[in-house]
Amino acid sequence: MSERSPAPGELALVEALVNTLDIESDVDALDREDVRARFGIDADGVAGARALRESLRATLLAHAGHPPHRAVTPLGDLLAAAPLYLAVDERDGSAALRADDGPLLSRVAGAVAEALVAGTWTRLKACEADTCHWAYYDRSPAGRGRWCSMQVCGARAKMRRYREKVR
Repeated sequence: MSERSPAPGELALVEALVNTLDIESDVDALDREDVRARFGIDADGVAGARALRESLRATLLAHAGHPPHRAVTPLGDLLAAAPLYLAVDERDGSAALRADDGPLLSRVAGAVAEALVAGTWTRLKACEADTCHWAYYDRSPAGRGRWCSMQVCGARAKMRRYREKVR
């Protein structure tokens, strides 16, 4: 849906996962084996991936100041089960939280941890349009972006407001 460039670093994984569902057309890319393979899940892992995706979407909506799109398991509850470890570089002593390269849940937890440290986590948002909720990285200077695309969702919202005003 969005013409924006992908989120930085490992946040691109989170953005890609959330964007596997096109709400407007009701097409779920996780139904496709090739897409599941990109996320390292099989058919048995789809239900968990969908729960994680919708919990992430609710969190990204909160980043944009919007209520959850529906009742979901809180993201913190899901990520609590993800194994992370503290990696310390022996050369320079730098440290970072790392996930093993295994389960999707761990990789998402690692991406969130990395984004928290980098200060980019709250810039990943979900479009406010009810028919969209596409994930996007807000690069606006003030960090107050509202739509994944000004040309599509933003234009639709502005046109709706204009029509209501004219009535």
